[in-house]
Amino acid sequence: MSEAVDAKQAPLDVITIGRASVDLYGQQIGSRLEDITSFAKSVGGCPANISVGTARLGLRSALLTRVGDEQMGRFIREQLRREGVNTDGLKTDKERLTALVLLSVESEGVSPMIFYRSDCADMALAPEDIDEAFIASARSIVVTGTHFSRPNSDAAQRKAIRIMKAKGGKVVFDIDYRPNLWGLAGHAEGFERYVKSDRVSAQLKTVLPDCDLIVGTEEEIMIASGADDCLSALKTIRALSAATIVLKRGAMGCIVYDGPISDDLEDGIVGKGFPIEIYNVLGAGDAFMSGFLRGWLGGEDHATAATWANACGAFAVSRLLCAPEYPTFEELQFFLKNGSKYRALRKDEAINHIHWATTRRRDIPSLMALACDHRVQLEDVAAKAGADPARIRDFKVLAVKAAAKVAAGRDGYGMLIDEKHGREAMFEFARHPFAWLGRPVELPGSRPLRFEFSQDIGSQLVEWPVDHCIKCLCFYHPDDPAALKEEQQQKLRALFEAARKVGRELLVEIIAGKHGKLDDTTIPRALEELYALGIKPDWWKLEPQASAGAWARIEAVILKHDPWCRGIVLLGLEAPQDELEAAFAATAKAPIVKGFAVGRTIFVHAAEEWLAGRMSDDEAVADMASRFEQLTEAWLAARGRKAA
Repeated sequence: MSEAVDAKQAPLDVITIGRASVDLYGQQIGSRLEDITSFAKSVGGCPANISVGTARLGLRSALLTRVGDEQMGRFIREQLRREGVNTDGLKTDKERLTALVLLSVESEGVSPMIFYRSDCADMALAPEDIDEAFIASARSIVVTGTHFSRPNSDAAQRKAIRIMKAKGGKVVFDIDYRPNLWGLAGHAEGFERYVKSDRVSAQLKTVLPDCDLIVGTEEEIMIASGADDCLSALKTIRALSAATIVLKRGAMGCIVYDGPISDDLEDGIVGKGFPIEIYNVLGAGDAFMSGFLRGWLGGEDHATAATWANACGAFAVSRLLCAPEYPTFEELQFFLKNGSKYRALRKDEAINHIHWATTRRRDIPSLMALACDHRVQLEDVAAKAGADPARIRDFKVLAVKAAAKVAAGRDGYGMLIDEKHGREAMFEFARHPFAWLGRPVELPGSRPLRFEFSQDIGSQLVEWPVDHCIKCLCFYHPDDPAALKEEQQQKLRALFEAARKVGRELLVEIIAGKHGKLDDTTIPRALEELYALGIKPDWWKLEPQASAGAWARIEAVILKHDPWCRGIVLLGLEAPQDELEAAFAATAKAPIVKGFAVGRTIFVHAAEEWLAGRMSDDEAVADMASRFEQLTEAWLAARGRKAA
């Protein structure tokens, strides 16, 4: 008699086994795959998707498979880690390439796809990849249909099943039937859902007796059983297995069968579907499985698990990609509580904001940034020194080296760098393990706000690295004339929409004190007005405030409108060191203030001396590093911390 795995003792809730690919989704909706011109990249493959989906819902998940020893394999590994998926079971295959899938959304529910999986890494999974201790560290495993199509991967999954059953854990079977991955359809028929095959059915039927949970569509239930109709298929499976069976029915929801199968197909626990516009059906089943596992492994009843599963599937079919579109638990609960007035969930700003904010690429609890995005100010310094303005770009490289010297690879350090004079500095920045980079888009000094290179801001952002944060300074005061306010508001709203469309974080810098009175209510009123327009930046950059009361009001406004905001960083405005230290201390009881982004206080002396030829490269780096380090120490001291 095996001893059941103790949920509290097991390090992992679930290990998924099988496919891991890179999905390349066509971005032109309504196009044939032949006509697609650009693609969005994401992790794909049923088990990989489920590992991400369950991690987002709060389960401790892991993926067991192989990836290639190349950039796409490293992308999968790194993205899984960002999602919180355990990668201890992710093997690197030095002989094979990571699988690729090309897909498009041609029409509602029709998504042509091509699998590039000839001798790919994940299908080389073998019994020697299955570590007994690793399998035994989980409460459950998910085995998947495609990996029973090859002798080596079949043997690997069966070994995992034997270990899990011996340890008293749960075996979950996602039938995951792709006919052309069994050699039953041509390369162009990747979207084909069902081809009857006695060979496949005979193979899959041998898996059923060892399962505790079996999940599939009507077609998958039929292929797993060999029967020609859904009811007969369910009865055949029940004759072979006591497992809980979940029948997925798309928009109709699902039915859970936990006992004998009657002659009434509806005689089970019916999980109702959600009225959602079908945008892309690919990956919906993996989202469904993620939701069901969250309930099933969490001790919820079948009706609750089915509801969560259907809701997760609804999110997936309403959005373009697979794993990146799956909901977090916070997002799921918001949807179940509040619903949505949109049949297309991708159009619901409230839900989309929660999705965005709860799936950011990394956590940045504090931020100490050297701001070197100044353009006009450094041009003035160069002119005063009689220096060639082209030297500004070399100076900014030195600023990066100075910041990197202080950061020394530690978390929480970043920079602001512009594109006009800072492209070489950005290349230097990429050589160091900084936490954050912000890039300005505003035309320096513009009021009303204008963008620097083109007013079509979205076309510029597509070219940015995905982890670069948009920074926009706006000289905005709540007492500005109505016409000026409206123009600036529209500009900021357009920028916010573009940022979300292209998936880049946004920092909005508000300076009010240069164009009106700055009291305890000024910035809170300004933020209220911008939030009323639906503008929810990831960061705010604000000038120091006169009192703790002002910071309390600002924090209250942010938490009311956007509790997922990363926070505030303080700007410097060339303030002396002692003034900045006082400003840091004033925010000690305002946890919404996460750090600072200061520039001229740190670099202006070095810039004047270096551009005039009175300071060497090494001296300039040392001078800026010393000043930046003093500020970081002052910031940490104000928070009761010391540099690591």
